[in-house]
Amino acid sequence: MIDQDGYRPNVGIIIVNKEGKLFWGKRIQQDAWQFPQGGIREHETPQQAVFRELKEEVGLEPSDVRVLGRTQDWLTYDLPKHLIRHYSQPVCIGQKQIWFMLGLEGNSDRIDLGLHESPEFEDWTWVDYWRPVQEVVCFKQAVYHQALTELEDVLDKFWLPK
Repeated sequence: MIDQDGYRPNVGIIIVNKEGKLFWGKRIQQDAWQFPQGGIREHETPQQAVFRELKEEVGLEPSDVRVLGRTQDWLTYDLPKHLIRHYSQPVCIGQKQIWFMLGLEGNSDRIDLGLHESPEFEDWTWVDYWRPVQEVVCFKQAVYHQALTELEDVLDKFWLPK
């Protein structure tokens, strides 16, 4: 599902633990780390997509987390030219995302990267709040900064400040 501007609707997921650290996943068979994210299916709300992606990519159920906040509007990033699939119709030039911050309610032992038949991640760790902005692939850095900036205030409603 690509919109009229060439963007694929998507959700981004920032999982925060009780110490204020963020889930940071290593993409399978790549030297790349990122937050969980995934496309929104037709007739699916962003929140429904978040919970589906959370289960598929991280193995967590809705009862394992609490929705702390979400971005007010779509945040977009463009794909580098070499990643655009010009043979696909319609052509996707990037993603537009609604970002959710989820507080982990229980222990991290509930995280299971291998539940889905095509796992997204092969490893994960907890990281400091701003670290992902520096470590994510360069074309996603601005959208990560936007999401973390917009959602920074919701941590005050969580267990501990960043």
